[in-house]
Amino acid sequence: MNDERDPSTEAAGAEEGVTEAGAASTVVADDAPTDAPAEPVVTPVAAEEDEADEDEADEDEADEDEADEDEAASDNPLDTEAEIAADYLEELLDIADLDGDIDTYIEGDRAHVSIVSESQVLVGANGEVLDALQELTRLAVMTDTGDRSRLMLDVAGYRERRRTELSALAADAIEEARTSGERVPLQPMNPFERKIVHDAVAAAGLSSESEGEEPRRHVVVLPA
Repeated sequence: MNDERDPSTEAAGAEEGVTEAGAASTVVADDAPTDAPAEPVVTPVAAEEDEADEDEADEDEADEDEADEDEAASDNPLDTEAEIAADYLEELLDIADLDGDIDTYIEGDRAHVSIVSESQVLVGANGEVLDALQELTRLAVMTDTGDRSRLMLDVAGYRERRRTELSALAADAIEEARTSGERVPLQPMNPFERKIVHDAVAAAGLSSESEGEEPRRHVVVLPA
């Protein structure tokens, strides 16, 4: 039996097989999901970097908040006066090799600075050294800020003790003025001490005035 095949027929069959295989492969390719997003690969190093960035951002925000608070605090000129005075006095204590802690606070329209110490060296007789040191401190503040300072300085609690003494002295003078009906002159005082007496006399319903020239200027309590 003759088994001869037509070459054209075999070629056509081969071409048809190739076409079917291509179609099958196309179907398989079309069935594969093409729109699925690729999942990001997060390595341990990348995660650590993200955490570090977040921590740094939190720190930056905290620094900004702290800077805003500091700026708000520095808006008060009395706080600025107290800080300048404290720095000046700390340096002075170091130079003089004296011990003492420095406290600051605001009372009314004045900055107050106190040197807490057992030493009376910076007080002097009748507070003369203290008064001079207060003027130097005010000058240091004015040099830095350009504005005149009314800062009050105390050392070793001298002014507080003196305030108590002057309140008692004013009470005696007030009583004497009421009883005698005469003017009652007091001893010479510095401006700080005279103000304490004036305030006490006014609170008692009487009046007072200052007479004389420094350093002999003093308060006179007037009768009703």
